[in-house]
This record gives sequence, C-alpha cells and structure tokens, in this order.
Amino acid sequence: MLTLYRRHKATCLQFSAGRNSHNRCKCMIWADGVLGGKETRQSVKTRDWTKAQKAVRDWEVQEKIVEGSAAVTLADAWTAMLADLKTRVSHETARKYKTLESQMKAFGDARGLTLLSEFDLDTLSQFRQTWKDSQRTASKKVERLRALFSFALARKWIEDNPAKGIKLPKVSICPTMPLTHEEMVKILAACDGLEVSAQPSAKLGAHRLRTLILLMRYTGMRVSDAVTFSTDRLDGKRLFLYTQKTGVPVYTVLPDSILEALEATPRVTDTRYFWTGNGKRQTAVCDWQGKIKDVFDAAGISKGMGNAVSHRFRDTFAVELLLAGVPIERVSILLGHQSVRVTEKHYNPWVRSRQEQLEADVRNAWKSDPLIIAGTKEVQIQSGRPN
Repeated sequence: MLTLYRRHKATCLQFSAGRNSHNRCKCMIWADGVLGGKETRQSVKTRDWTKAQKAVRDWEVQEKIVEGSAAVTLADAWTAMLADLKTRVSHETARKYKTLESQMKAFGDARGLTLLSEFDLDTLSQFRQTWKDSQRTASKKVERLRALFSFALARKWIEDNPAKGIKLPKVSICPTMPLTHEEMVKILAACDGLEVSAQPSAKLGAHRLRTLILLMRYTGMRVSDAVTFSTDRLDGKRLFLYTQKTGVPVYTVLPDSILEALEATPRVTDTRYFWTGNGKRQTAVCDWQGKIKDVFDAAGISKGMGNAVSHRFRDTFAVELLLAGVPIERVSILLGHQSVRVTEKHYNPWVRSRQEQLEADVRNAWKSDPLIIAGTKEVQIQSGRPN
C-alpha cells in the first residue's frame, strides 16, 4: 500500500505541521510505502490530490511504479547548460550566466533545495525578489533564467518551464549619449595632461590610454574587444571586426592618424597593445574602464546615464555615421548587432534620413491646409471672423 503526502518546502506555511496538512498548500505530492515487495518513496509529479490518487491506484494495479529518469540536480543542470553555452556564445555572455548560477545555488543552499524541479514558480519568484539589480539587468537575468529551464525542458528533465511565469520588469530605455567634437578634444587633452604629470613608470600607461580611446572612438569596438586588440586584426588600413554567422568577415577602415597612433604605441607583448593575455580578461577590462572614468573626470565631462562610460565612444561612432547619412542597416553590421532592430532600439533618433523624411511628411501635409496656403489672416477675413 502507498500513502500520499505533501512534501512541504521549508518556506511553506504548513512545513511544521508535517504530512497531515495535505490540503492546505500546493506543495508537490509524494507517495510512500511498499509496492511490489519493495520500499517505495517517489514523487507523483503533481500537486493535484485527485490526480495523485488516480496515479497511485494505477501503480498498485500494475504493482510497479513507472520508472522515470533520475531527478536532475540544480548543479548538474547548470553544468550541462554552461558546457553547451561555451560552444555557442562569447566568454562575456557565459560569464553572466555563471553569475546567475552562483546566485541561484546560494539561494537553493540556504533553503535546502538541490533539485531543479524544486524550483517552481513560487520559489523562482522568491529568488527574483532577492535581486538588487537595475530594471535592465534584472530583465536580462530573467531571460537567462528562462533559458536554463527551456534547456532542461527540451531534455525532459522537467515537465514545464516555470520561469515563463515571471514577468519581465518594465525597462526604461536610457538615451544614447554620443560625445561632441568639443568633448572629444577635452578628453584627448586630459589624456595628454595625465601623460605629462604621470610618474615615469606610469607615462607609458597614459600613452596607451589615449590610443585605446581613439581606437574605440573610430572603430565602435566595445571596451572588452579593444583591450584585447592585437596586430593580427590589422590588414593595412583595414581592421577586422568579427565574422558574421554566414561566414563573411566584417572589416572597417582606420584613419591614417589612428594607424599612426597605434604604430607609435609600444605594445605590451609582440602582438598585443593593452593586455598581456595573462590572467582574467575581465580584470584587465575593469582596470582600463577605471582609467577611462578618471579621464572623464579630468576633462570635466559627465559620464552620462548609467555607468557605461566607455560605451559612449561606441555610441559616438554609431551616431556620427548615422548623421552622415549612412543607412542604419550598414551601421548595424559594423556594430555587430544580431538584428537591425537592436540598432533601431538605441539609435533611431539619430537616423538622419528618417528625420528628413518626417520633416518632408509634415511639409506635404501643409499643401492641403488652407491656413498655410492663403495665410491665417486672409482665411479669417473670408469667413467673416474678426482677426
């Protein structure tokens, strides 16, 4: 005979009441007892008491439990997920998944949750409430959480994806903040000032900082890509950016002055300008980001909204192209966006052709407006109204 009971989670209000409080919550139902001469304790994989009773009756009739695959632990699910990601995404993206893994494991350890199936919608909602992130960061983390459970669902480790029930926070789009020509002059002047005032041992670092800033401004590279920049990406005046999914390489061209700056900058190694290649790349990136923030302070320039100071050089690269009339589809390719919709989301206000078209549409609407054609005063006189 098998006995049904609810296996209460530590966070359940009925936890202290034990097995007897089986109708006061929605915890998972388990079966315990002897079946086919063997001790049995297994989840019925439902929270519905009626369905659980029917399932147990079927088991007792057949004198066996329908064997399922062993329950997958949270640790095993993450290990498999990260191994799969390693073959598909960048190191930076994988790092963000690892951060979520650490937070989720710490949350589970504190509550005695080890199985992936124990993270139902209620539990995930409680996990979500522990985050202290901005709306944008939280939105991305929810997407990664959904990806984990979607990965597990495809392998039939779980019955559904509870993370789909977590609503994405409303994200306010921060406006793109390109730098003006005057601000760029101030930044470069601040770099020169830092190099002059620096101790002899730090002058070389200040010189490399100026070159790094120029490289980001005129290539649109992210700071992580610029810091790891190496000579093998240069082909004359052309700089290799990335390879598209179709296998087509994407290049950009560099002004002679930027090429001369690179040539005049002593390299850290034979092939690298800003990083030795040893240690963690993220550590090197953070170091350079801190130096860029110091330059903004020295130049008296606002960091803009958020804390992505280095990203303003990438914004400037994109906006200058759009203002010059370059189609947004081509700008999207140079930025390496997966879709032009991503580019539109951030840079639509700067598309010169679209702004010109909007102005033309307004002018066309005037052609049929009598107030505009004849003038306000004349129309009012014809209609008998006093001016």
